[in-house]
Amino acid sequence: MAKAPRRGPYICGIDAALDVVSGKWKGLILWELDSRRVCRFAELRRALPGVSEKMLTQHLREMEADGLVHREVYAEVPPRVEYSLTEHGRTLNQALGQLGIWGSERMRREGIEQVVTATGR
Repeated sequence: MAKAPRRGPYICGIDAALDVVSGKWKGLILWELDSRRVCRFAELRRALPGVSEKMLTQHLREMEADGLVHREVYAEVPPRVEYSLTEHGRTLNQALGQLGIWGSERMRREGIEQVVTATGR
């Protein structure tokens, strides 16, 4: 059974923010969509090694419901669906930038290897 989205009350702003980006893949989805601007499902899946189709679908639906991701469906055969960040999603991605810098410094400091993705990043 799917967990209902939390809508507060929250302890603080960090609690509210983490509620929206909870899960291993959401931050990475934000990062990937920010760098590509528009992305199809299969492109996202290739760019995020280890994510399952089920988990990617679930996270994209939650992020769409939270107003972070826009899903555009084109009436074509075969159907084409593209994902992009909303302005709200872009502002969240900017806020996560400092966390990314902190994480990169941690990887460097501790000698932790970085995975090279299909996009070469």
